[in-house]
Formats: sequence, C-alpha cells, structure tokens
Amino acid sequence: MPSVSAGDRNGSRRVVPAKFAHAVLATKQFQAMVDWYTTVLQAEIVHSNGMLAFMTYDDEHHRIAIAAVPGLDDRPCHAVGLDHLAYTYASIGDLVFTYERLKQAGILPVVTINHGPTTSMYYRDPDGNRVELQVDNFDSIEELKGFFQSDAMQKNPIGVNFNPDELARDFHAGIPESELKKYDATRGLDPATMRRLMGANQ
Repeated sequence: MPSVSAGDRNGSRRVVPAKFAHAVLATKQFQAMVDWYTTVLQAEIVHSNGMLAFMTYDDEHHRIAIAAVPGLDDRPCHAVGLDHLAYTYASIGDLVFTYERLKQAGILPVVTINHGPTTSMYYRDPDGNRVELQVDNFDSIEELKGFFQSDAMQKNPIGVNFNPDELARDFHAGIPESELKKYDATRGLDPATMRRLMGANQ
C-alpha cells in the first residue's frame, strides 16, 4: 500500500495541473466559428455533429471546442470574464507566415503589440472573442524575469504597437529574429493610448 505523507493528509502538498487542455466556446453561429478556428489555427476537426465540434492542432485530443447553444445572449462590451485566448508560435517566421496566410484569407489583426515578453497579434473571431497569436521574445526564463523587473516594464506594462506589414517585410529582408523582436520603449503608442486602443478592441 503506498505511503501517504503528512502533506497529503492535510492538503498542504502543492499539486498543479499537468497541462492546460482545452477551451470551449458557446456560440449562435456554429459553422462560422468552426470555419474561423480551423482557418486561423489550421486545426483538424476530430469530431463534429453540427452542434458540437472538437478541434486540435497537435497531439491533444482536442484543444478547442465549439458548442452551438440555443437561446444565447450576446456578450456586452466591457463585460467581466475571459479576455482572450493566446497561442504561441515557435518562431517569428511562423508568426509572419501565419499573418500573411490569414491576410490572404481576409482575416486581419485588430491590434499588434510588442509586449516585451512577446510579439503579439490580436484577432477577433466571428463572435467577437479575441485571440492572440504570439511568439516569445526571450530565449530563457532568466531573461524574461529580468525584463519583468526592468524599468521598461515598470514604465510601460502594456507594450508598444508595431506594423505587421513592416515586420513581414523586415523578416523577408533577412533581419535577424533578435532584432525583429527587440523591445523599443521609444517606439509605438504611449501606455495610456495603448490602454484605450486595447479597450476599444474588447
């Protein structure tokens, strides 16, 4: 019989999830949402019955599900709840390729921000939910923690905007990824304007 520690008995042992598995979105426009997420994430539909669709883009059985629920009310702007979903790409090249592919499909980001820790493009699905496509800007946890403790983060915790077409142009011109992801607090919008912009795209 396995031994039980004192921490197990009194509930003090720290147990965390092994991974984040999936998100489920309820909708009144089922097919439009399914089409959007399969396009944006290049996801595979593993099951769909016209009311519930399970999709994945990796070895997880499903990463996102779309559920058609009758009688739903539209979510008002500036409501409490989940703000956005975020997906990380392996490289700035993958992010640029995805931006260009989605642009050709008529899907454009509503706002693009270099947050410091990430270079991010925010999109809006057919129901108005925001989806962040991002790439990590730092190669190590130590560098990331250093940025969080920096004056740049204290002065501007939101980030600076960038032009995605310029990012794509510079990437194809061969500018190193480290330069493309470099955080320059002197560029872009000031924090107050950025907050207003982010709020306008809720």
